[in-house]
Amino acid sequence: MKNKHPTRIRIIVVDDQTLVREGLASLLALTPGLEVVGTAGDGHEALALVAARSPDVVLMDVRMPGMNGVAATREIRARNPAPHVIVLTTFADDTYVFESLRAGASGYLLKSADPDHLAAAIRTVHAGGTILDPAVAQKVLRRLTESSATEPIFTERLTAREREVLRLVARGMTNAEIAADLYLAEGTVRNHVSHILEKLGARDRTHAARLAVEWGLLND
Repeated sequence: MKNKHPTRIRIIVVDDQTLVREGLASLLALTPGLEVVGTAGDGHEALALVAARSPDVVLMDVRMPGMNGVAATREIRARNPAPHVIVLTTFADDTYVFESLRAGASGYLLKSADPDHLAAAIRTVHAGGTILDPAVAQKVLRRLTESSATEPIFTERLTAREREVLRLVARGMTNAEIAADLYLAEGTVRNHVSHILEKLGARDRTHAARLAVEWGLLND
């Protein structure tokens, strides 16, 4: 008999609060296309579980005893193959956002996000995109815009069209979606993305998107 769910996304939920952890796991288990393969109460448990279960996506809390979410994210992303990490927290502090993104997180959401948005975020990062909670993104971008530490030669590296494409990549859009939004051929978008990665020295789309956030491009 064929597998009825060949494309299920395997997920691990990490949170030190049992009710939150089990509640999220139960909620996601009811969502088509998603499969919770384990839960952990801190960063150390998360590392062991990732090694044992090989998830596609890890939902990671930030403040936890022992190893916190930022440190755990850094360790998880250093592994090969490395699952994508979405930080899911009650804290909208932009310091946590920067630390999480630099550690390799592909997303940062608040626990107030509705279930449909969370499921969509999981699918987006699994496909190589990046997700930031709108409220968090506005705080981060506002601080970056006001900061003199923003990358000074960023606008010189990319053309106006490339910056436009990167802005949409950072919003989690696929090449096909970007092509439709900008009225371009999908092959043209693919070439733009390739040039962007090369010019920025980015490893992949997620890395390029993180650079876009850190350098304030989304507010350009």
